[in-house]
Amino acid sequence: MAGQDAWGTQFLRETAVPGTFEVIGSATDISGPSREREAIEVTAHDSPDQYREFVKGLKDGGEVEITVNYDPNETTHEDLDDDFENDLNLNYQVIIFPGTADEWTWDFEGLITGVGDEFPHDDKMERTVTVKISGKPVLTHTAGI
Repeated sequence: MAGQDAWGTQFLRETAVPGTFEVIGSATDISGPSREREAIEVTAHDSPDQYREFVKGLKDGGEVEITVNYDPNETTHEDLDDDFENDLNLNYQVIIFPGTADEWTWDFEGLITGVGDEFPHDDKMERTVTVKISGKPVLTHTAGI
């Protein structure tokens, strides 16, 4: 098979109780982590055939972006506002295939760097939230634990 359906993927934030996570409801799109690595140029006058040379640099955990059908009365949507105002990094998760034998979880610490709302005259309200990952995101096969 050439791909998998992403239906049911969830974005979660840690609550005030450490190790306890709540689902951010009404997610329509979740992307990331978008990890990257720096390439450090080490080209010298004697580099072979006048080609630039590079070595591996630092890695960046990237970002996770989530879009939700926005409801200002939804408690978890209010929590995202609070997370944006908070000066601390918080713990988040992305769960792929939740509750199945093939469940995978991205765990990461991060800070919300962007919150954007849309109020079109002819469509639903949406909120887009960007979480900048701090440190290494960890992908775990949790097998529906």
